[in-house]
Amino acid sequence: QHGCFSRHCFSAMGPRSLAMLRATAQGRAEISLSCEPDLFVDGLPCCDQFTARQLSHGGLVQPARLGLTGQRVPARLTSAGRSVLEDNDHGFGCAS
Repeated sequence: QHGCFSRHCFSAMGPRSLAMLRATAQGRAEISLSCEPDLFVDGLPCCDQFTARQLSHGGLVQPARLGLTGQRVPARLTSAGRSVLEDNDHGFGCAS
């Protein structure tokens, strides 16, 4: 479904990934429109663009609106991204 970022196996996600998801949920993130999107939080580029791209390609974060290639637009969580945060907040995860 969403690879290592599926709801049933989010334990592979570290604190940085979860922080990026929380910032997105709080409306503080922007994403560049490209095949390898970059994530920006509070106007600054994330220090770990590899993880930002994993979140995007994994279906947890997506652009909130359409735009031109290369443009920065608000980012939003997908339903899968919200599920990961909800599960994390409730202390659930996979055993292995």
